[in-house]
Amino acid sequence: MMDRFLAAVGFLTILPLPGRTGTDEQALAGSLWFFPIVGLLIGALAASAAWLLGAILPLPVVAVLLVLILLAASGGLHMDGLADTADGFFSARPRERILAIMRDSRVGAMGVMAIVLTLALKIAALASFPIENLWIPALLMPLAGRCVLVLLTAIQPYARSEGGLATPFYAGAAKPSAAWALTVFTVTAWLVAGPAGLVAMAGVMVGSLLFTVHCKHKIGGATGDTLGAACELAETLTALLLLAQPALPHLGGICR
Repeated sequence: MMDRFLAAVGFLTILPLPGRTGTDEQALAGSLWFFPIVGLLIGALAASAAWLLGAILPLPVVAVLLVLILLAASGGLHMDGLADTADGFFSARPRERILAIMRDSRVGAMGVMAIVLTLALKIAALASFPIENLWIPALLMPLAGRCVLVLLTAIQPYARSEGGLATPFYAGAAKPSAAWALTVFTVTAWLVAGPAGLVAMAGVMVGSLLFTVHCKHKIGGATGDTLGAACELAETLTALLLLAQPALPHLGGICR
């Protein structure tokens, strides 16, 4: 059990682990159960930072620092996947060539544009929340991203026949862990943001499923890069959907 938790921590964060703790394939396969927990831990860190920094700094500065904290917590792993996915998917090439482009360590123009746009949307969205409510998206964004990782692993086949970074996770109990992740996301969203949280959660799920369909069409399934891209898209969607809900006052939006 502890090996699986440490495997999730080691894979999803930059926290150093002693020796090779949590690095064997069996531990990685079982670590999906702990992805939502790691998402909550990252969210708790970001929410605490929002509360502390909000007391001493202007809101736009806090928004930038929160995005940097979220990016640093994962070592940029998911953002790298987003860039590789953008380079491959926007290349207008056949499947095998797309997969080859996504393996290339160099970042192309589309990858840079995807990174810049995602960072800009996150910062702009966070800077638009009242400072007293900023902890809510800070908590829910990383949770949404890590829960989506589990969900998409459960419903998508792996696209590379030769295997890759995400291969070990497909050996685990993906479907039961996806149900667990969805439960954690639902309960937390309700407790933290009420109906607005549930609407945001539903929107993130719909967006993730649409992205899954697109991945299936482009490359026949998922790779580590597309899962990373899905994580970043889920984080961004969470902030935007929470922000959009003052237009729906009966839902009790949190951005008034």
